Amino acid sequence: MPNKIAAICSYAKEKLGDDRSGHDFYHVERVAKIAKQLAEQEGISDTQIIEAASYLHDVIDDKVVTDVAAETKSLKKFLKELKFSEKDCQEIFEIIENISFSKELEAGKARLTLAGKIVQDADRIDALGAIGILRTAYYGGHTQSPLYDPNLAPQEFKSKHEYRQKSTVINHFYEKLFKLPATMNTEAGKAEAQRRVAFMEEFLARFYAEWNLS
Repeated sequence: MPNKIAAICSYAKEKLGDDRSGHDFYHVERVAKIAKQLAEQEGISDTQIIEAASYLHDVIDDKVVTDVAAETKSLKKFLKELKFSEKDCQEIFEIIENISFSKELEAGKARLTLAGKIVQDADRIDALGAIGILRTAYYGGHTQSPLYDPNLAPQEFKSKHEYRQKSTVINHFYEKLFKLPATMNTEAGKAEAQRRVAFMEEFLARFYAEWNLS
């Protein structure tokens, strides 16, 4: 692992090591691995920006940190200490500030660089499949959201504020997760997203069958 990425990895581990919302260090580590695989399939050999943004994409997220301004200042200082150019710093911040699903609800699809598109795909892939199911349930517990209520229909959110209101764990599949494959930027990302969603649909079929036993 190149020295800069090793340092960034340690920084992310320090910042996210105590997270209990499903946005912990292991999440960003998985995103970095997925992003490297996608980059390889896209024929990209220099993955430094992709890896950096993957590891750092949650360290200034308001779901995770209480003081976004302070963490942003800290991150900018850290990247300068690592001798990242102004251009590279700007690209990293453009990626981590614009890849989220909630941001798109208000601002529409961001115009990302290819590196940004790959990191966005990787982050969304990690929200799907077996890990995605567990992360959704884990985050639901973190926010004290109900597991399921058959009387509450999934919602269509139009703003970040609406999106952050409590729904149910099962509704989240329809409110966000099943929408992600259509937002993928790369062909490899689309294929992996569809594969993972197929498993989630099977899981929900079993869930409803067990819920309706009575």
